[in-house]
Amino acid sequence: MIDAMDAVEAMTDPQERAKAISELMADQADRGKRWRELRRKVVLDMRAQDPPVSYRKIAAALGIGLATVQDIERGYTGSGRDRPRASGE
Repeated sequence: MIDAMDAVEAMTDPQERAKAISELMADQADRGKRWRELRRKVVLDMRAQDPPVSYRKIAAALGIGLATVQDIERGYTGSGRDRPRASGE
């Protein structure tokens, strides 16, 4: 996958490169939503095991941070704009 992205960046024709980039960016928007749901399903399945896999073990297995695992489980995405505010704010 990384090689394919590198190949797009290495394209010599600027117009063809821009066209390929546009196609990739449009596809990424849709694909990103599906990938977030697939990743969330993995986290939820690991947490549903008996006994549940710890957040730390999930983070290590997926190569992500502990807080990210918790955010994924809660269904949070993005930069925090959809997280509930702490009381008193």
